[in-house]
Order: sequence, then C-alpha cells, then structure tokens
Amino acid sequence: MVVREYLDGSIGYRLLAHKHGVKSDTQIKHWVATYKKYGEAGLDRKKNKQIYSVQFKLDVLSFMKRTGASVTETALHFGLTNPPMIATWKKTLLEGGTEALDRPRGRPAMSNKANNGNSKKHKQDNEMTREQKLERENELLRLEVEYLKKLRAFQMDPEGYLEKHKQRYHSNSKKSSD
Repeated sequence: MVVREYLDGSIGYRLLAHKHGVKSDTQIKHWVATYKKYGEAGLDRKKNKQIYSVQFKLDVLSFMKRTGASVTETALHFGLTNPPMIATWKKTLLEGGTEALDRPRGRPAMSNKANNGNSKKHKQDNEMTREQKLERENELLRLEVEYLKKLRAFQMDPEGYLEKHKQRYHSNSKKSSD
C-alpha cells in the first residue's frame, strides 16, 4: 500500500514515512526498489526466507567493499530482498569472524515433552564428535583464508581484480534472481 502510494507520485518518502508511522524513509526506499525489481512477491518476507551459505555472505560483503556499493545496491545486485540483512552480516563478521556467520539465528526449537525421558540419549546424538568439530573449524578457517586472499588481491589491484571476476559476479546475480 505504501509503495503504491509512493509510485502514484502524490507524496514523497519522508512524508509517507511520517504518515504511516514508519521509522525511517530509508525503509520505504528499500521497499520501492525491491518492488520495482521483484514486484509484490519481493515484499513478502515469509516467502523470501532463505538460508545463505557462509561463502555467499562473504562474497556479498566482499563485493560491497570492492565496489563501494550501498547496502541496497548490493542487495539488488545479488537478488536479496532484505538489504539490512547485509549490514547484520557485516557486523557479525566484524564482531565474531567467519565462524559467527555460520551460526543459526533465533532460539532453538523446543523439545517434545513426550521425549523428555529420552532427552539424554537425544542430546548425545545431536552433539558433534571432537573430530566433526575439528573438521568444521578447519573448513571455516579455509573459508576465512580464501576470503582474506581475495581481499588482499583486491586491495593490491582493484580494477584488475574486478575485471578478472566480473563475469563470475554477473552470472551469480542472474542465478539468485531466478
């Protein structure tokens, strides 16, 4: 409703935010940009819930840093309908490193009360072995090293790096927008 009202051209972002009690006109700008690119379906967050890999998150953050694109431009480039999510990834990476990007969000699911008697056995099955934990840590460290190598290569020669990887990012953005 707010996006349509803006597109009708009778009122601007700031007045719309005030009229509808939206905290910031930036939110309305995100909605309008998403609507223009994906239509009404792009605004339905329930349909757009998706889990992204650590590598994808690192690629998005790396792209944003290399190109100097805004959060909104980066989101549209990668087909993401929730631009503030990128800012959250950036903050998470800075505060907790790449391992923090792999943590699931929200509360864990509640256990079934009928299975409480078996909770000890269930807990043991869910815990990772030491070897599995080490393998997971090893993989995260590999990803971090790969990311840092890419970052260093970009910092040394931004234009050359972007030219070399231009096709890859272009094809990735098409895949995610399907």
